[in-house]
This record gives sequence, structure tokens and C-alpha cells, in this order.
Amino acid sequence: MHMALRLLLIALAWLACTTAIAGQPPGPAGGVGYTTFETRDPVRGGPMTGYLFYPAATKPGKPMRVGVYDIDAVADARPLPGAKPLVLISHGHGGSGLGHADLATYLAGHGFVVATVTHPGDNFRDASLDGHAEVWGGRPVQISAAIDALLHDPRWSPLIDPGRIGVAGFSNGGYTALTLVGAKARVPRFAEYCARYAHDAMCAGADAYRAEAARHGQTLEQFLQGIQDHLGDWGRTSDPRVKSAFAMAPMSVMFDADSLSGIDRPVFLYYGEADAVLRPSENAARIRPLLKTLVGVRSIPKADHWVFIPPCTRELAADVPDICRDPPSVDRAAEHVRINADALAFFRKTLGGAAAR
Repeated sequence: MHMALRLLLIALAWLACTTAIAGQPPGPAGGVGYTTFETRDPVRGGPMTGYLFYPAATKPGKPMRVGVYDIDAVADARPLPGAKPLVLISHGHGGSGLGHADLATYLAGHGFVVATVTHPGDNFRDASLDGHAEVWGGRPVQISAAIDALLHDPRWSPLIDPGRIGVAGFSNGGYTALTLVGAKARVPRFAEYCARYAHDAMCAGADAYRAEAARHGQTLEQFLQGIQDHLGDWGRTSDPRVKSAFAMAPMSVMFDADSLSGIDRPVFLYYGEADAVLRPSENAARIRPLLKTLVGVRSIPKADHWVFIPPCTRELAADVPDICRDPPSVDRAAEHVRINADALAFFRKTLGGAAAR
């Protein structure tokens, strides 16, 4: 089938699906279990930890407190048998493997196995690799390593259909999701961006880049090209096993039309219209018309970057208040009902469906 015709059919099918669910509240979720797993970080060789959420032989109950998060799952509950679609979730810069637990438990409660990782060198405990090749080239390879680990684990491999794997991601995780389905970063674009928007939060590290470049006798552009040259050091950033990508406020300054042309799998794009961290005109809204396989898009009016973080517990709001606040007109809890429902519909459509529970 001609590629353009195939993409048109996907888009039409997606529109029919979303029209059918519009306005409907999400159905009741079944029981969810969760556990931790560990594999080797393919970038630096140390341990890489993650969480696994899965349909379980238990009833939904009172959320469990894990650190600063409330988790709608039961630790180490007995999983329901049978192979299911797998969705990987990649957190944003400075995040954690539990940062999108509401989406993970929602999908698991509707028949998916969901895995998250805490990206080494780009998480809330250690952000030492921020902005370097180990992040831009390493993040997608870390997701691929998590897929490898789960498919080779005798406990979990029987529960996963290796032909039905998707990815969701927020911010740097949205970047990660897009690279896994074929996008190619153009790191030198960062210099062009910061020449125009020097005071943006995203350009706070530009001076550190320049200083490091100067220590090597390089211009900023030469230094960034050096990062570009090392993006493939840890393996391919695209993974053919990943069949679709749900990208929330993706960091996409480093993408242009050419670097997005390699995406050949369905994408759903989400962003806040008032994102002050990753301004939409240079990120999500800019790449929207460049995504040939875009089958769904939703922008949230007046919402900032952090609307994609679940409603905060008191502890999290006390620790990082800036990511827990929304404009008065934005109801984060209500938006997450919609985000989760959209993700469920998208992955059911693009991964061949998961059994309703």
C-alpha cells in the first residue's frame, strides 16, 4: 500500500475512534499491580531502575503512598495471565519513574503492561548529563534496554506481546518518544534557538556550554556539533519494535522537517498553549504540521508546561511548588482524565487493542 494512503487510512480510523469516545468518562479500571525492575544502563554501564505496572488479580483500592506519590496499585500483586501490549513511559528532565504513575496505572487498569525508567544522569537525583550526548543519544537507547530486559525476563515476557509496543513521554521524554519512532535530533539548532531567546529557561545552560567549548578551543557551534557526532555512540535511537508514540509537550527545538521525515509510525501530540518552559511556537506547535504520521493532537488552553505532571500530593507541592501550580482557569485533575483517556484510545488503536476490563 502506498505510504500516503496508508497514513490517511490510519488518520481516518483514529478520527472515527476519537469521535466515538468524545465526551464519555473513562470506564472503571481493573486491579493493578506494580513492582520494580532493574537493568543495565547502556550509556554508563551502571544500574538503571524502573517500575512495572500490570493488570492484576486484585480489586482497585485506596491509593498507596510511595515516596511523594499516591499510586493506584498493589505492590507485587499476582498478574493476570496472557500477552498484552506494552507501553513505555519516559519522564521529563529531572523527573522520575513514578512521575506519570497516574497514566501508568490507568493504562494498566485497562489491559496494558506499562514500564517506566528513571533515566540515569537526567533525573531528580542526578541531572549531571543534562544537555549532553549521553542524554540526547542515550535516553531512547535506555528505553530500548528496558524493552530488552522485560522481553528476556522469564516472569514478565509471557505477559508481553512483543509485536505491540508503544511509548509515551513528557518534555525530554516526549523528545525520547519521537526519536524512538524515527526522529533525528539536530543538536546545533540549540545555538540558533538561544541566539533568539537567550533568556528562556531552556537556554540557562548555554553559558555553561560556551565555557566548556572555550576550554576545548571551540565555538559553541563546534561544541554542539561534537555532541551531534556522538549521538549514535550507544546504538540506534530509533527502535522498530516501538509502533506508536504519545508525545506530551515534547522538547523539539532540535527537530526540523528533515529530521522528522524519518518518523513512519503514528504519533499523538499534546501540549499546553501557554507553555513557558518549551514555548509552543518553537516546539510542539512548530512541529505539528511537520509530522506526516500525526493522527491526533490536542492543545490545552492557558496551560503551562507542568500540566502533564499529575496533581501533586502535599509533599510534592512543598518540595517543588513551581511544577504544582496552574493558572486559575486550568483544572489539572480534569485535564488528566482527558489525557489518560486519549492515551488509552490512541494505544488501543495503534497497538491492536487491549482487552477491555
